[in-house]
Amino acid sequence: MNEIIAVATITILDVISPGPDFAMVTRSSYTYGVKTGLICALGIAIGVQVHVFYTIFGITVIIMSSPTLFLVVKLLGVFYLVYIGFKSFINKTKITTGASQGQSLSHFVAFKTGFLTNALNPKTMFFVVSVYSQVIQVNNSVWLNLGYGLFISFAHLVWFSLIALFFATPTVRNKVLNYQLVMDKVIGLLLIVLGLSLLFFNVS
Repeated sequence: MNEIIAVATITILDVISPGPDFAMVTRSSYTYGVKTGLICALGIAIGVQVHVFYTIFGITVIIMSSPTLFLVVKLLGVFYLVYIGFKSFINKTKITTGASQGQSLSHFVAFKTGFLTNALNPKTMFFVVSVYSQVIQVNNSVWLNLGYGLFISFAHLVWFSLIALFFATPTVRNKVLNYQLVMDKVIGLLLIVLGLSLLFFNVS
């Protein structure tokens, strides 16, 4: 029971802390609407499973013990976040209420955006590794460990779905869209900063 409470508490605190996932779901929701935001949130939740999988099966040990391989993982995360952030920052297309149909985002692209944002983030990897190495008992069954992983994904899905619903609410969305280009630049800059900050992230 103590283990369950610890995993739940740490997961919730990590999920609600602002980061690339929050920025991505926020922008997807006020720009394209609730469905796109929810699909992006689903992509984030599934992306968590990438970290869970290689943590449970020991692949993360190889990644974290190899400076070169870990650097490659970091650079992939940096490139993706900076690229998405730059696109948001330079965006000059003004969206109006009901105009998202004219600038739609396919379900696949929305899912891919959320998935890659989380799957390429080494900080998420370190969070998952920390939970499994510091909180969860080493003699747990694989099925129990997979169950914890599903809970971590579920927590991400619930939280970011709520974020999507909030920013896609007509009243909120209308107010945000009044300052959409400014918001795009703020979120774009945030993603760029968060991406570049990964360069200074290590596991020591």
